Amino acid sequence: MNSSVGKMSSTCISMAIRDFYKKHDNYTNIIKPYFRNSSDNVQAASAALDLIKNVQVAAIIGPMTSSQADFVIELGNKEKVPVISQAASPSLSPNNNRYFIRSAHDSTLQLKPITELIKHFGWSEVVFVFEHGQYGRGLVPYLSDAMMNIGTKVTSQIVIYPSVSDDWILAELYRLKTMQTRVFVVHALPQVASRLFEMVTEAGMMDEGYVWIITEGLATNLQSLDDENELMQGVIGIKSYIPNSGALNDFRKRWKREFHSLYPDDDLTTLDMSGIRVYDTVFGLGLALENIAKQKNRDKKMGPRLLPLIRNFRLDGLSGEFNVVNGQLHPSVYEIVNIIGNGEKTIGFWSPEIDGISNKLDNVTKGTLKPVTWPGDSHVIPKGWEMPVSNKNRLRVGVRVGGFDQFIDANIDPETGQVTMTGFCVDVFNAVIDELPYALKYEFVRFVSSDGKRPAGSFDELVLNLSIGGYDAVAGDITILADRSDKVSFTLPYTEAGVSLVVPIKDERKSTWIFMKPLEKELWITTGAFFIYTGLVVWVIEHRVNEEFRGPPHKQLGMLLWYSFSTVVYAHREKLISNLSRFVVIVWVFVMLVLTSSYTASLSSMLTVQQLQPRYTDINEIKINGESIGYQDGSFVREMLKDMGFNDTQLKNYSTFDQYHDALQLGSQKGGVSAIMEELPYIRVFLAKHCNMYTMTGPIHKTAGFGFAFPIGSPLVHDLSRAVLQVTEKQMMNITNHWFREDAKCDQQKPQMSNEGLGHDSFKGVFLLAGLSSTSALLIFFFRFLYQNREMLVSQDHSVSQKIVVIAKTFDVFRDDESKPSVPETTFVESNINNSPAISVFHQEARVFSTDEGFSSTQPGSQVLDTIQVVETI
Repeated sequence: MNSSVGKMSSTCISMAIRDFYKKHDNYTNIIKPYFRNSSDNVQAASAALDLIKNVQVAAIIGPMTSSQADFVIELGNKEKVPVISQAASPSLSPNNNRYFIRSAHDSTLQLKPITELIKHFGWSEVVFVFEHGQYGRGLVPYLSDAMMNIGTKVTSQIVIYPSVSDDWILAELYRLKTMQTRVFVVHALPQVASRLFEMVTEAGMMDEGYVWIITEGLATNLQSLDDENELMQGVIGIKSYIPNSGALNDFRKRWKREFHSLYPDDDLTTLDMSGIRVYDTVFGLGLALENIAKQKNRDKKMGPRLLPLIRNFRLDGLSGEFNVVNGQLHPSVYEIVNIIGNGEKTIGFWSPEIDGISNKLDNVTKGTLKPVTWPGDSHVIPKGWEMPVSNKNRLRVGVRVGGFDQFIDANIDPETGQVTMTGFCVDVFNAVIDELPYALKYEFVRFVSSDGKRPAGSFDELVLNLSIGGYDAVAGDITILADRSDKVSFTLPYTEAGVSLVVPIKDERKSTWIFMKPLEKELWITTGAFFIYTGLVVWVIEHRVNEEFRGPPHKQLGMLLWYSFSTVVYAHREKLISNLSRFVVIVWVFVMLVLTSSYTASLSSMLTVQQLQPRYTDINEIKINGESIGYQDGSFVREMLKDMGFNDTQLKNYSTFDQYHDALQLGSQKGGVSAIMEELPYIRVFLAKHCNMYTMTGPIHKTAGFGFAFPIGSPLVHDLSRAVLQVTEKQMMNITNHWFREDAKCDQQKPQMSNEGLGHDSFKGVFLLAGLSSTSALLIFFFRFLYQNREMLVSQDHSVSQKIVVIAKTFDVFRDDESKPSVPETTFVESNINNSPAISVFHQEARVFSTDEGFSSTQPGSQVLDTIQVVETI
């Protein structure tokens, strides 16, 4: 055991084993300890695995830290070996980990005395400072909820990484000093807390008016810190209460002698609460093992047998009542201490029974505390807030000037020579600073190129300058990019994101094929298909009875197409015989009326209103043609274009919107460019000025938008990001309208981009109507035709192919009787003139009859002699 905690714990375990078996000399089960180092998570897991697999231990005591315990507990659950640890993080729960027994209090329990303390003094705001890691993060959400329950606001949460420099901590403290809150709750282990309070003293934040409250993990280990009491005068701490007893005092003396005999060179390590609880844990484990020895069933593994005995046990130990319930040490009394001089003074207590604070362990003094000595050796209760002070130095904010002045520009006063920054980005930055809950003084510093020759360097140069300490922050039209984020930290974006193409527009009214535009391609195809289908239906119905639909095949094909297409201009003159075809044509003419009316209206709109289309819609077209493309000078867009395959000769850089306009007007052939590749905020401004000449086209390449940049790890990033959200919700519209208002001429004469043609969806109803009417008429015709020729269909003497041939021939036979008034199938006529004999006459339809040679048919219409016969003379 190399660490102070390890040496202290191992000493306590060894002494506890000796004391336990000295007191219980008749016990037969002897605890044999095996010690392992666990300086980090990996080493802890490795040591636990070795103890479980190779040594086959019955239980594991430790590790102390929550991060190491997390790994060991998982192994214990898997291998069914109890892990008894003082890891206090609420993320580790005995309820969720059956083989985990917590021999300390859940760290959330200490929030009770902390909130009671804050409520007692009436502080309305606190700042939470915590160590990064499982130990620190685990308490954050519970602290916020606890403060909310008493109406206290957590104005800021500061996380301290163990690896950060003292300068970073000092800078963060200076930022906290600019806030009005003066109450700080610190949740950190001694190593980080030692550095923190050293910087707190240097920043002058241990003076009168400040309040510092430390949690149990630090309050119980103050003895392990060198001269820490000198840096923490007036701090209030919360820790578990251990009642003083003769046994405890005797153990402290014996522990000190034994520890010095084992580690004579270590004068720093002292006995604390964790060591005392380890001592009591060994006693509980010894009692459980002896109970197992009395059990008859010894076939079962030791871990499952031991578990129920140590998940629930109670004893009076050195720490007082040591009561473990369901694997969790039962809540006990907390002690509130005030660090004064070289020690600490108890100023009060909190207990579950009292459910409040008191200066004694009774209900009589509930709600009272003993006098407190506050930082700065003050005895006046701090009010918890002060008017914020400014930073020692102004924040130096670098800005790049030389691009588009609507976004950022520098104006020099001719009399004073003072530089004033203006523009959209400046107004947004000012608004964001105003939203901060503390005062922050700053000044804009103009950035020039590294060689000093150009008035404005590139954006990447500006970011690099910030990363090496040239500025404290950077404001302006800085795009958030992945490679830049490796060098600096960005706030949340405050503009829309993306890169797209700006190209000239052309008027579609001059297009040769504009007459095709009113209808979409799919609608043209659908209409053509219905023309053919409708004509086919009319031809089928009229072919047998209408001479105009008969003749050579080419004539019939022409009639089929002509008739349906002529309905567009209502030029059809052919007489229809069948009522079915008349019905089909009436519906189709209605459909044509709807289509032509819509087509006429759409075409009229296209010809009378200016219709604009981008000259280019695909950037690859510009690249393949070898044409030039423009971008903003110093922008990352150049690299983006090169990644797309453009060569250097095709790329041209510009610095103003007027240069963009001139280059686009010239075009690639005359030394200009065919398009401009730019970010969306710039495009919006440019198009607002030249609304009837250019448009945005092509896909939008995603970026993160504009953001404010700070050195990596800057504490201001989080606060400014939150302020950006507030400005975006409340003020961004007004700032945008102030700088980017659209030209009045564009409002009055804004051209319309070319409308999409009428689509198929708009006419589903009329096409459905036309399709149903035509199909219904066609089906009625075929059913009637087949019924009239049913004899040939039901014939059993001929093949299907022969029947189809005869049906086809029958269909092609012309019949004009349907064009004349119908004649009854049988007519009886009686005549008594001149006493002439009456005769019975019948009109016989053409019939198909069967002969030995095959099918034959009488000729329809041959009615002169064949169909009139004298049947009987009366």
